[in-house]
Amino acid sequence: MAALIKLRHMPVVQRCVWNHYNKLNRCISTSKKNSETATTACEKAEDKNWVSYGFDYTSKEEDTNVHNASFFFSVTLCLVFGGFAWAYSPDVHMRDWAQREAYLELRRREKAGLPPISPNYVEPKTVKLPSEEELCDVEIII
Repeated sequence: MAALIKLRHMPVVQRCVWNHYNKLNRCISTSKKNSETATTACEKAEDKNWVSYGFDYTSKEEDTNVHNASFFFSVTLCLVFGGFAWAYSPDVHMRDWAQREAYLELRRREKAGLPPISPNYVEPKTVKLPSEEELCDVEIII
């Protein structure tokens, strides 16, 4: 945001360059009804229906420049480069590591002649199940 505030002074330089080039251009009217007056410099009429973008309410040129600069920085720098950095950032949640470990464990179990996943993941002797009397009329959904 500080860079955007500093860019507000940029139109001063642009106006100086624009005024220099404007002096080189001369507009002379050659139409018959304006033959008695000749204009030496084209003056740009201010747009009466100008609506500000909200950056500057007095100067249309400065308002437009700051508007264009702010959208350039927000879209190009934040969205494009931010999205690129987010997409190619390192894996902070270690998802790749967990997948590699799973493949290593599968390879180890295959070499040992074991099934990929043991049907007795928990030892059946350590599991305490309720008896038939304790279950009574409880509906068991499998």
